[in-house]
Amino acid sequence: MASHNLLAWIICAVTTAAVITRPFKWPEAIWAVSGAVLIVALGLLPVGDALRAIGKGADVYLFLIGMMLLSEVARREGLFDWVAAMAVNHAQASPKRLFLLIYGAGTVVTIFLSNDATAVVLTPAVFAAARKAKANPLPFLFVCAFIANAASFVLPISNPANLVLYGNHMPSLGAWLQRFLLPSALSIVATYLVLRWTQRRPLEGTIAADLAVEPLSINGRVAMAGIGLTAVTLLVVSALDQPLGLPTAVLGVLTATVLQLRRRAWPWPLLKDISWGVLPLVAGLFILVETLNRTGVIRALATLLEQGARSAPASTAGASGLTIAFASNLINNLPAGLIASSTAAVAHAPQSVVDALLIGVDLGPNLSITGSLATILWLTAIRREGEEVTFMAFFKVGCVVMLPALLLAIGARMLAG
Repeated sequence: MASHNLLAWIICAVTTAAVITRPFKWPEAIWAVSGAVLIVALGLLPVGDALRAIGKGADVYLFLIGMMLLSEVARREGLFDWVAAMAVNHAQASPKRLFLLIYGAGTVVTIFLSNDATAVVLTPAVFAAARKAKANPLPFLFVCAFIANAASFVLPISNPANLVLYGNHMPSLGAWLQRFLLPSALSIVATYLVLRWTQRRPLEGTIAADLAVEPLSINGRVAMAGIGLTAVTLLVVSALDQPLGLPTAVLGVLTATVLQLRRRAWPWPLLKDISWGVLPLVAGLFILVETLNRTGVIRALATLLEQGARSAPASTAGASGLTIAFASNLINNLPAGLIASSTAAVAHAPQSVVDALLIGVDLGPNLSITGSLATILWLTAIRREGEEVTFMAFFKVGCVVMLPALLLAIGARMLAG
């Protein structure tokens, strides 16, 4: 049994490292699925348990499908390009004002469409807008990366990791806002102020203004309406304390179908451009976490958490949030969130601990480019545009930006009781 556990730990560690580092530049999903298949093939996890582990992510898969469809149709219909161009013109030749406007746009997109949409869809549009404005694109690209995590716990729908952490026990919208509205606001404001300070020199001078902006097409308006309808529906569904995945998927499919019918086009080009690899990636990670659960790792962590929560609940909550925030940068916040969710469930952790864990999982990845799936997707998006940000370049900014926001957000949640 000990040798089986050791082998399982080695496979999980190597797989997680491969997901983060992407050897041979192969997609993350290949490594996650390969590790999961190897675990099942070696008998370290029975097939039935593996299938049940995959099934635990059903709501997450549906949520991602809907959001990816909405993001892709918005991109294809020029909605985000239109928003970015409008921001440039409203900046009135001021890069500082453009920074603020893009930060605001990124905040709204993250809150209502998820942080992955900000990373994947808004980033290329911001890059194009910065290029048209003849501005240094890097400060504005940093906005997309950092706000994608800083605003990702305003609503349950703002980050797929929220669904992972709470699973089938997602708080109602009212309860969510009561617990996270102030921490989120502090996170967003602190991230803006510190990030703006780090980029003060590149934001000197002036930029181009009065760009030619074509009116948003009818299809673009349909895409906007679909996104708006989805946001309103998810707010209602969340308020009723119901799963978010199915309505998101249904409205995403409905919006995409309407637009394809209007174009009289086959859906294959649209479907081809969607990053479907995120689904097997998440499924593989669910299997890895279930494997760790069977080896007793999660039970050991749960015992420590349970003892700490019983003797010093407030300090345990704060320490848990900080620990998972930094751990997310070592193993990525998706597997970190899965482990945290399982650990909290086994330990019957109090609400304050679970909430601190969520803040750490969502906000902690602002430290490095390996911290979250959204940041990895952001890096891929800017590389496609010919821009490069090294690990150390991001880390130097992340060290300054992440910690104040994290401490303020966790502190505000702890003071709320």
